[in-house]
Amino acid sequence: MNGVEPLLYRNIAKPIFFKLDPEKAHHLVIGGMAQAAKVPGALAMMRGMYGVKADPAMTTSLFGLTFHSPIGLAAGLDKNAEAVRGFSSIGFGFMEVGTVTPKGQPGNDKPRMFRLPPDEALINRMGFNNEGTEAMHERLTAIKERPIPVWVNIGKNKATPNDKAHEDYLKCIQAMYDVADLFVVNISSPNTPNLRNLQHGDELRVLLNLVVGEMNRQNAAHGQNKSILVKIAPDVSDSELESMTETIVQSGVSGIIATNTTLSRMGATHVHRLENGGLSGKPLTERSTEVVSQVYRMTKGAIPIVGSGGIFTAEDAYQKIRAGASLVEIYTGLIYKGPGINRELASGLKRLMKQDGFKHISEAIGADHR
Repeated sequence: MNGVEPLLYRNIAKPIFFKLDPEKAHHLVIGGMAQAAKVPGALAMMRGMYGVKADPAMTTSLFGLTFHSPIGLAAGLDKNAEAVRGFSSIGFGFMEVGTVTPKGQPGNDKPRMFRLPPDEALINRMGFNNEGTEAMHERLTAIKERPIPVWVNIGKNKATPNDKAHEDYLKCIQAMYDVADLFVVNISSPNTPNLRNLQHGDELRVLLNLVVGEMNRQNAAHGQNKSILVKIAPDVSDSELESMTETIVQSGVSGIIATNTTLSRMGATHVHRLENGGLSGKPLTERSTEVVSQVYRMTKGAIPIVGSGGIFTAEDAYQKIRAGASLVEIYTGLIYKGPGINRELASGLKRLMKQDGFKHISEAIGADHR
């Protein structure tokens, strides 16, 4: 990471943010990014400081969309699509908003977000706190020009039992279809009771058949071909992963995001490791890459994978791409390293790609398996 901006974040902004309660800091960031869109010239200034220039060697076409960078923002940061224009200005190739549920809900009791600074990790047990589909739809409708693809991550309300979960996912698709560039089915958050049960066996098969059926109906009605992905957990055995992957591929879903946060605390040392919730950040790097690699091997690269979990450096991102990821997402790395991370990742990826003799980033996808 070159230049003065990363130093400003590391030496001035980050120490201030890290003295605040993590959730308060989160709201400040979202509020600041949202306000930036209203200040004349602010977004242009952000693009000048943090934007990543489009490069044909890094541009990918996938899911019927064009990504000028393979690096996206993971779900959970902009839960209500309040700061889409702001995040679009700091070098991301795409972003997820949400998780959104049909009705707004407050989420779990506070405190529910914890930093583990020596581990470069976060633990959250937010519980799908969001304002609901109506509020998100209104915000996304108001954005006339969309610089990057916006993916809508959808979930079920806490009060909805698992046997009715499909109704919530279908409601989200119906409510958000016209403003989503792509949908992500979140059945892997550890913070909604029993949600992860939807990842397995008949529950997964039935849910995905209904969700894919609804997407097909919406696509036909609108004359479009939007995609839907499934986000999976890292906390599964090899046999569970194989079964899940087989069901996902058979369902007709367009891709897999690997992975969500982990319940494992392996590699974490900070006292906050004892808190309940999903852990993201450095301790997840290796496991999430392993899941990407396993899914790629199991599917022989037939279904696109988005790699997410513990990406802090270009090497981290590149390992996921070589393991089989077509795109990657960051969240915790952005919190710890600041908005300059996208430039660092983009330039580093180009360097690593050239070192391996690849002319286009797509040539590196799954290279470890060849």
